[in-house]
Amino acid sequence: MKVLKFGGTSVGSAEKMKKIAEIVHGEYPVLVVLSAMGGTTDQLAGMIADAVKGNKTIALKSADDLKKKYDLTVLQLLGEEAAVAMFYVNTLFNDITRKLMQLPLAKVEKEILSCGEKLSTFLFHQLLVKQGSRAVLLDATTFLPLDSDHEPVMNEIEKRLWIALKKHPETQVFITQGFVCRNIRGEIDNLGRGGSDYSASLFGAALDAKEIQIWTDIDGVQNNDPRIVENTRPVRHLRFDEAAELAYFGAKILHPLTILPAQKAGIPVLLKNTMHPGDAGTKITANQDGRGFKAVAARDGIIAIRIKSSRMLLAYGFMRKVFEVFETYKTSIDMVTTSEVAVSITIDNGEHLQEIVAALQQFGHVEVEGQKTLVGVVGLIHAHEPGYARQLFEALSDIPIRMISYGASPYNFSLLVNTEDKIKTLQALNSRLFHNEIAKMCF
Repeated sequence: MKVLKFGGTSVGSAEKMKKIAEIVHGEYPVLVVLSAMGGTTDQLAGMIADAVKGNKTIALKSADDLKKKYDLTVLQLLGEEAAVAMFYVNTLFNDITRKLMQLPLAKVEKEILSCGEKLSTFLFHQLLVKQGSRAVLLDATTFLPLDSDHEPVMNEIEKRLWIALKKHPETQVFITQGFVCRNIRGEIDNLGRGGSDYSASLFGAALDAKEIQIWTDIDGVQNNDPRIVENTRPVRHLRFDEAAELAYFGAKILHPLTILPAQKAGIPVLLKNTMHPGDAGTKITANQDGRGFKAVAARDGIIAIRIKSSRMLLAYGFMRKVFEVFETYKTSIDMVTTSEVAVSITIDNGEHLQEIVAALQQFGHVEVEGQKTLVGVVGLIHAHEPGYARQLFEALSDIPIRMISYGASPYNFSLLVNTEDKIKTLQALNSRLFHNEIAKMCF
């Protein structure tokens, strides 16, 4: 069995759903994981925000506008056989409007947000049934439980998913929702933005799938950000570690948590484009296919924190105490560099910044700088092989680099730059690393 996940743009209209139906028909047996139709989750979140502010008339108007969009999609998708789907859409939107009137909305917020995936999977299932497929629609909330730390319970996912599939031994196509799950209290919850990719990887690992396919609107992973850099090109193969690094550094095509379940299970991940299904895309496996730089990604919104104190020189336990501050406020650290009298740390979540700074001041003088961008240069970069650092520094000779990190992994070289220098940085790296003769030999 293969697991195929289609994102919001891939299911964004009736015509696009028909197109992915053609893709699915060529991959039996298959578990299809769908996101909400493009824009739906944002619209549902907007309704919730309006209702919380007391603008219930606006929230209800937004719900009615969204329902009209789905009414039209149903007719375009199913034509004369739309009665069942129209009834489902009416029922679901009646439930949404009822919940928007409830206070406090926090109790039903996640239930409202889950409706996007409910709609896309129901409509796609109706389409396949109309086309004569013996497809089965499964409710992901019945087999994707979370523990007390909001982490998926892998052994339960495996057990429950296999039970669900074995009830339909003759079925070749199963459809379910990405993103949605149930928390430890039994409430409908979700895995956060981009969580549909994560769902697909979890399901693929649970089923020991032959392959996990992630379908988007991009021809696989590009070696740089095509929105701001010209002459990018697709990377046809990545090692799991390389893909994980790119996702972490902000490559939009991958959710940061997607790779881990597939990597642990040794299942290849294929990134494909629904608009160009004939394109080879990017394949992610455990195999290594050469050394050198493969791709660059960047993440904005980074905050740099520096703690300066002569007392830290040879001070036993100093770093532990610093890290405990971030642990207390549940704030992840991205990069760390140290000297004899200072330590610099980057974070991407400033929710508790004031409290963190106040706690760190007991150790010394604290400086905070925002508007930073973390750039990751990814590939197999062996420390014992000369030349890589020279290429990087020559490319960035005109750009002020605030922090540098290499050595924790042979698969990435991390740089912190001012966000105002991001475009210049990515363009310089693209020109130097991927468009000269030395780079072509290593690629």
